[in-house]
Amino acid sequence: MTPPPTTAPSAPPAVQPHDQAALDRARKLATVGLILGVFLNALESSVVASAMPSVISDLRGEALYALPFAAYLLTSTVSSPLWGRGSDIVGRKKLYLSGMVLFLLGSVLCGAAQSMGWLIGARALQGLGAGALLSIALTIVGELYTLEQRGRVQALFSGVWGISGLVGPLLGGWLTETWSWRWTFFVSLPFGVAAFVMVARHLRQSGVRRQARLDWTGAALFTSGSALLIWGLELRVWWAVAAGVLTLAGALWVEGRHASPLLPMSALREQIPRVAFLGNLLGGAAYFGVIAYLPLYAQGVTGRGATAAGAILTPALVGWTLASILAARLMRRIPLARISQLGFAVLVAVFAALTFTVHAPLWVTSALGFVVGTGMGFSMLSLLLSAQGAAAQGELGAVTSGVLFARQMGGALGVTVMALIIGEAAIKDGGAALAEGLRLAYFLALALVAAALVFTLTLRARTVAAAAAD
Repeated sequence: MTPPPTTAPSAPPAVQPHDQAALDRARKLATVGLILGVFLNALESSVVASAMPSVISDLRGEALYALPFAAYLLTSTVSSPLWGRGSDIVGRKKLYLSGMVLFLLGSVLCGAAQSMGWLIGARALQGLGAGALLSIALTIVGELYTLEQRGRVQALFSGVWGISGLVGPLLGGWLTETWSWRWTFFVSLPFGVAAFVMVARHLRQSGVRRQARLDWTGAALFTSGSALLIWGLELRVWWAVAAGVLTLAGALWVEGRHASPLLPMSALREQIPRVAFLGNLLGGAAYFGVIAYLPLYAQGVTGRGATAAGAILTPALVGWTLASILAARLMRRIPLARISQLGFAVLVAVFAALTFTVHAPLWVTSALGFVVGTGMGFSMLSLLLSAQGAAAQGELGAVTSGVLFARQMGGALGVTVMALIIGEAAIKDGGAALAEGLRLAYFLALALVAAALVFTLTLRARTVAAAAAD
């Protein structure tokens, strides 16, 4: 550990107005590059989903339909904390650009795939790069902007997800029918190249390299445990789920004794990051667990077609996007703790309402889905900003990626557990049995967001505001 200096450091030279203007311009251009990176990540997910039936038919992989999705989800989820902690140690810019290269290389290999094995491997590589794009981008924003500015910029990130969710499925269908399913992977290349160039040329603040060693034993245990858990949940391989839980327990034990663990263990002992982690875990399980089965509700309960099944997700996505933008404006007047509490209170109310509407017309569920998205937009953005404000500079990447990891892991858990609650027979047969199964899923979601609300009520507005101001 370096001893403190015995003399006061010299004051930094004053920044001239023209130099400040150049720095502001570079920051804005770098931010545009980061937003483009998030856009291509979001676009890839929505575009590819539309093309997968054609992909599977062309490559004759009907029996392996779930694996390209599972491979991408697995590597993007488990690698996110690795990228985040690594950026705390070696700097943001280098790792962000490395992740972008891996993502684009994976996209090219997916588009060139000649077999299902090739496609699954390329999707895994693509997901590995995707793990860096969002977590490091949000960490960089946390360094470049003040709290008030950060809310507005991260609301733009949410808007990008909203736009991609609206245009992605249509674009994917059009590319598949007009050209080929391969172009659904190639379409990300121009956005990725533009993002790479803008970040490489204009990002000047990218974290400070510091002397620290990553806990490789803990990282290996954490990564393998997360992989086993997600893989087991996705494919319902229960021995893998059990092995994953045990391995993760071992990882937490090892990481709790290391100076630079993969997960920010010291930060998670503090109230604000811990509540943000738990809120994202519970909120992610409720939200993603429910929306995974809304298209099934549209077809199996209301008797609508595939178009309506896809369209039912749009209101929730729009609600999340608009609420994130509104939350960024409200934080000037309302403490972040209160915004997160408002978000979860909305979620409690709407999930309670959903338990009474399983036989209602489709437009009712769509309208309530919009309110679900609104609650998530309020709660998720405010919790992330609160956690970033409470994080030490050397923990910012680990805290940001840890919160995002909690949301993704919660989603994986929620989808699988709700499938068990709904029941395989109800999912297959539809009708009244599916409606009653969905009612049980809504009750579980209600319990999850109610628990999250209780956690956020322990936050004091002054404590969060003070942490953010430090």
